Amino acid sequence: MTTPPRTRLPAGKSPQLRVMPMPADANVYGDVFGGWIMAQVDVAGSLPATRRANGRVATIAVNSFLFKNPVFVGDLLSFYADIVKVGNTSITVNVEVYAERNRLQTEIVKVTEATLTYVATDENRKPRPLPPLEQDADGDGDMNLPQDLGGGWQAV
Repeated sequence: MTTPPRTRLPAGKSPQLRVMPMPADANVYGDVFGGWIMAQVDVAGSLPATRRANGRVATIAVNSFLFKNPVFVGDLLSFYADIVKVGNTSITVNVEVYAERNRLQTEIVKVTEATLTYVATDENRKPRPLPPLEQDADGDGDMNLPQDLGGGWQAV
């Protein structure tokens, strides 16, 4: 019997959020509630959206959400979020979640992946246009995105 290749945390990327679920976040069997994971995914996805919007955002859609593996009390969860689409008022973000298990012999498992859409809102919580990105100020042909926005975004 062959062992499957080991999963690793995404190389060259920093997690938006790292958290360890506690007993209050789980059922009597130690399985973490899906709703708790969904709330953490929403927080992690909102961070790059808030930076791109330069202010308040609200979740308007959970486009997809897949629980790939269970999460247990004591797992160290890492949430990676990347902007994948930008509209006039909206920002779509992909979030991947990895669990580090077994403290002494670390096992890494991808546990969740999701796509969420956020909308930039004003002080009255009404949709507002996203601020423009600085267009090629240094002449190198890129959009001069801040490094912490995450890769793979797409302007529409």
